[in-house]
Amino acid sequence: MSTTDPVAFWDGVYAARPAAANPRPNVRLTETVAGLPPGDALDLGCGEGGDALWLAGQGWQVTAAEISPVAVERLAALARSHGVGDRVTTVRTDLHTSFPPGGFDLICAHYLHTPCDLDRATVLRSAAHALRPGGRLLVVDHGSAAPWSWNQDPDTRYPGPREVAADIDLAPETWTVERADTPRRIATGPGGHTAEVTDHVLLIRRTA
Repeated sequence: MSTTDPVAFWDGVYAARPAAANPRPNVRLTETVAGLPPGDALDLGCGEGGDALWLAGQGWQVTAAEISPVAVERLAALARSHGVGDRVTTVRTDLHTSFPPGGFDLICAHYLHTPCDLDRATVLRSAAHALRPGGRLLVVDHGSAAPWSWNQDPDTRYPGPREVAADIDLAPETWTVERADTPRRIATGPGGHTAEVTDHVLLIRRTA
């Protein structure tokens, strides 16, 4: 069992960075959501808030969940300054012990990795059950480590999207895997540094 305090760890990660004035959305989100009608979205581990702000700008009503008070306070202020404060609700939550209530048309979990205790399969299973019929769960995991990542452990193993889907163990008559692949992209990190990274992308739709 990890002895790392999750609030202290993630507060330290975000406090060590300058607050982003205009955080970018993740490309796997924008390519997935383009063309979907806006509805209710849940951003698990919202971080600096690029995804939540972008979704709100597209007309979505967004619940942005994060364990770090630093990240939550920054995002709430950003949402107000971007004129979408009425469409972004920030929630400080520890997914190890609780899951945001409600039903959603889209749930995204980008890079939900942590050195702290977290049963990811249970969290993602809860997310799938929180989808409304027709809703989608987008899980994007690291397939490699960027030079600026907090995790530089060379022994880190990155499960593929099909393995993640198997761990979630959803009934195929209720949920359908619409995408499971490992694309590469050029990522930009703090200070403008770039590197080629691999994403593990899993998209699940609730069909009933």
